[in-house]
Amino acid sequence: MNGMPSQCVSKQTLQRLPTYLDYLKRQGTDPPKNISATAIADALNMNHVVVRKDLASISTSGRPKVGYDRVNLIRELEEFLGYDNADDAILVGAGKLGRALLSYDGFLQYGLNVLAGFDTDPKAVNLEVGGKPILPMEKLEDLCERTRVRIGIITVPGDYAQAVCNLLIKSGILAVWNFANVHLDVPEGILVQNENMAVSLALLSNHLKERFSTK
Repeated sequence: MNGMPSQCVSKQTLQRLPTYLDYLKRQGTDPPKNISATAIADALNMNHVVVRKDLASISTSGRPKVGYDRVNLIRELEEFLGYDNADDAILVGAGKLGRALLSYDGFLQYGLNVLAGFDTDPKAVNLEVGGKPILPMEKLEDLCERTRVRIGIITVPGDYAQAVCNLLIKSGILAVWNFANVHLDVPEGILVQNENMAVSLALLSNHLKERFSTK
């Protein structure tokens, strides 16, 4: 990435960068040519220092009293986040959640291309969902070997998640997006990103409880 800092950013920064990118891309039909970190922070109701440090960690193009060229900053954010270079993925578990993810056509704008889904249910396999085939599990290793896919999405019940994870890793998967509400044991060097819906719901419920308890 030309002109971009080489150091790694923190997980917290990485989680905030897509928010900045989304804001910059929603600037309407006549967006400003330049935009400052302060303006972004104000629009998103965030700390100015945090936003300034986040952007400085992935871009060297900001100029004092001028800010960033908006189009260039969007490009730098997309490059840093990998949105400009789609990574292939496979999904295991073609139930309701799995099918919803297979049907979602917005993944490509975030640099993710789901090649296929896999399931053990004979009624589910050999169908297409969202233009993506659902294949029997015995074809998983072969597809991974042929396509060199490195991202696996797990949407199976928790009881089966570890076994699926083990198979994915055996097949060459290096990063796992886990929607099963269980902890996965993986070797060093394998990344697991958990989407824990129970935790998210608890946070939402607690927030509502706090809001209503103050009234």
